Amino acid sequence: MEGRKVVLSALQFACADDVATNVDTAERLVRSAHEKGANIILIQELFEGYYFCQAQREDFFQRAKPYKEHPTVLRMQALAKELGVVIPVSFFEEANNAHYNSIAIIDADGTDLGLYRKSHIPDGPGYEEKFYFNPGDTGFKVFQTKFAKIGVAICWDQWFPEAARAMVLQGAEILFYPTAIGSEPQDEGLDSRDHWKRVMQGHAGANLVPLVASNRIGKEVIQTEHGNSSITFYGNSFISGPSGEIIAVANDKEEAVLIAEFDLDKIKSKRHSWGIFRDRRPDLYKVLLTLDGHNPSS
Repeated sequence: MEGRKVVLSALQFACADDVATNVDTAERLVRSAHEKGANIILIQELFEGYYFCQAQREDFFQRAKPYKEHPTVLRMQALAKELGVVIPVSFFEEANNAHYNSIAIIDADGTDLGLYRKSHIPDGPGYEEKFYFNPGDTGFKVFQTKFAKIGVAICWDQWFPEAARAMVLQGAEILFYPTAIGSEPQDEGLDSRDHWKRVMQGHAGANLVPLVASNRIGKEVIQTEHGNSSITFYGNSFISGPSGEIIAVANDKEEAVLIAEFDLDKIKSKRHSWGIFRDRRPDLYKVLLTLDGHNPSS
């Protein structure tokens, strides 16, 4: 019997510090993915410009725009409708006096299905996001697209197994993580790329769902209040299968359009028969609702 097939794509490219250039690049690669048969196409995190969170600069708040009538979201809505593909669109959102690292999910007919705001906000050398972003208030969400019910979270969210499990519990059949990650300005010897991949492969395997991660490449230099800061983004965008296996992966230097096909009905049967969701014990997980590990029921 014919299953429910879906073709997923992860894009990877180097960003210029110019919105028009980057959105043109994103559109070119979306079209390339569509030509290769892709149904759902993931663009990397904050792809409109350089990863500005290397610096704490008040002028960078000018990069934020309101969700409603956002020009890049509108352009991607038109593109999604033209090609009949699903496109999650990452952007820096201004909401009155709040700011969020947000993503709009565009369905294959161009409909905007809604917004997810990044929940976990990092704060470390080179990744100083707490200066810019409020913690997301949407909660973890799933979106019913033409091709699948999907969960989408953003970068630092991908290190938290609770986020992946929350989305799959709500019915997500595929997980998507747009990302900006690379070298660590404070430690040239630290390379997290293998750790980064393994953590997300674990999410795929633990939840028995495919997973798509899209990262940028290239060296970006930002002027900060203490001189210049630079990050070399390591790419390695990948698509994982439901047992955590890597199906397709990019390298650390080249633009890429990754493609992988999955049979969602076959995966659903495997997920149900594996027993992971049958044997869960939510009554024993109250400790997860604490910060200090003190179980309130003990």
